Amino acid sequence: MSKPLDYLKETPSQTAGPYVHIGMTPNEYDIGGVIPEDLGLRVVSDGVKGERIKVTGRVIDGGGNPVGDCVVEIWQADANGIYNSPMEHRSGVDPNFSGWGRQPAGSSGEFSFDTIKPGQVPLASGGFMAPHITFWIVARGINVGLQTRMYFSDEEQANQSDPVLAKARMIGREKTLIGRRDGNIVTFDIYLQGENETVFLDV
Repeated sequence: MSKPLDYLKETPSQTAGPYVHIGMTPNEYDIGGVIPEDLGLRVVSDGVKGERIKVTGRVIDGGGNPVGDCVVEIWQADANGIYNSPMEHRSGVDPNFSGWGRQPAGSSGEFSFDTIKPGQVPLASGGFMAPHITFWIVARGINVGLQTRMYFSDEEQANQSDPVLAKARMIGREKTLIGRRDGNIVTFDIYLQGENETVFLDV
C-alpha cells in the first residue's frame, strides 16, 4: 500500500556558485593536475576556414556592476553554417573549428573569444537564420544557466528575417542581441537585469 507524499517539502534550489568559475576553468586559477588544459580554451585551429574575428564584451548585473566570477560559453556554426556536433546531419564540417568555447570572466566582467564569423544555418521550415553565436552564462546566484544569442550589426538584411530577432523586435528589445562590429572586433555586453537587460531564451 502506497503512502501519501503530500508531507514532502521542496528542497532549496542549488545555485552554481560561488566557485563555478574556478571549478570549470581550474588552470586559469593555477590549480594544476585536474585537466591538462581548460576545456573550450581554443575555438579555432590553424587552417580554419572563414573570416577571423574577436568577440569581446562584459557581463554586468542589475546594479551596473561587473560580474567577475561567471563563466561564459559560446556555441556556433562554422563559416558554412555547419555545426561540429554528432547531431549535425549535414557533412563538410570544418575539422579545424570546434564551434565551442569557454572563458571565465575577468575581474571587470570581461570575456574574449577568438573565433570566426559563422555562416547562416537553415531553418527546418525553410529559409535561414541570420549569422549568430549562442551564449551561455552561469554564475553564483543563477539556478539555471542563461542562454542568449549575439547577432551581427553588419548583417542588417539577414537580421530582418531571423525569427528570434523578430520576436525580440516585437517588444522593442532586439538591440540587446546585436553585437557591434568594428573591423574584426565584435563587442557584445550582456546585462543580467535592469533597463538594458539582454533578451534570454527559454530553451
